[in-house]
Amino acid sequence: MKLAQLTAYLETLAPLAYQEDYDNSGLIVGRPDTEVTQALISLDCTEAVVDEAVTTGCQVIISHHPIVFKGLKKFNGNTYVERVVEKAIRNNIALYAIHTNLDNVMAGVNARICDTLGVTNTRILAPRHNLLKKLVTYVPVAQAEQVRKALFHAGAGHIGNYSECSFNAEGTGTFKGGENSDPYVGEPGIRHHEDEMRIETVYPANLESKIIMALVLAHPYEEVAYDLYNLTNQHQEIGSGMIGELDAAMDEAEFLAEVKAAMDCAVIRHTAFTGKQVKKVAVCGGSGGFLLKHAIAAGADVFVTADYKYHEFFDAEGKILIADIGHFESEQFTQQLLCEIIQKKFVNFAIRLTKVNTNPVKYFI
Repeated sequence: MKLAQLTAYLETLAPLAYQEDYDNSGLIVGRPDTEVTQALISLDCTEAVVDEAVTTGCQVIISHHPIVFKGLKKFNGNTYVERVVEKAIRNNIALYAIHTNLDNVMAGVNARICDTLGVTNTRILAPRHNLLKKLVTYVPVAQAEQVRKALFHAGAGHIGNYSECSFNAEGTGTFKGGENSDPYVGEPGIRHHEDEMRIETVYPANLESKIIMALVLAHPYEEVAYDLYNLTNQHQEIGSGMIGELDAAMDEAEFLAEVKAAMDCAVIRHTAFTGKQVKKVAVCGGSGGFLLKHAIAAGADVFVTADYKYHEFFDAEGKILIADIGHFESEQFTQQLLCEIIQKKFVNFAIRLTKVNTNPVKYFI
């Protein structure tokens, strides 16, 4: 298939609009119209991973971490980033990254961590704002249902666990068509009164063009009247980190032992035990220190994440147990997640999980 088919599907699950401002997810090297028959999945894109793709005949590498975060001004092979990009281009291998946009969705990286640790009843720890908008439109009563159906089919009307959400109120609309108009009802040059339905529904901002197209195609009027509103509401299904509960409470030492085994950690850096039982667990794959206040406010007993600095451990202040399990360790199962996502959609497409351990951190034990 075309590379664009594969990446478009991934972006329906983790839209690029959901990545953080600093991120560089998406197609980094390669052309969307490239024919691909198999992909190599990895957490990081290194020279060894590109070599593996060449050897195994993969046309695309899908990694969690982008190989390029900032603009490259020179291609002299002086850094590993330059060498990876050069090697990929020379061997016609596309590089695609699905990073914080996969971190920030309900079925993404943090959900996989929760599944691995047996954490259930999960929700987003820090939902994001300003990702939702509201559409208001006016439709003849007889065609209101066909317009609602079109909007819902395009992705509007989702609020938490509910779908096809809208508010509807009847009223009277007026309009007078010009001499070149072709009104659906009424006659040009004569003011017309029509019983109309005011329809309000929310939608993800990244779907706006699709929503508007659906509205225009389903609406009977020659000129479609609608209003768009920015919402500051939280998007409960998009954001950073995740929090949930264990089936049964356990001692802190027992919990860390479970984490060490489940996440295949060589070591766990942690704060002093609080003496409390662990029941509510907050997680964030990768560098999650910025979420500590959210974890404490949510009543988490422990916060599992990575990349904590020395002085940041003091911020726990005895209120919560911080468990730093390592960046690679916290995100390593993202590779299996991506394999499952792609194989579920493209049954006959070949997926290879890299055999290269890209963890740059080693432990002397």
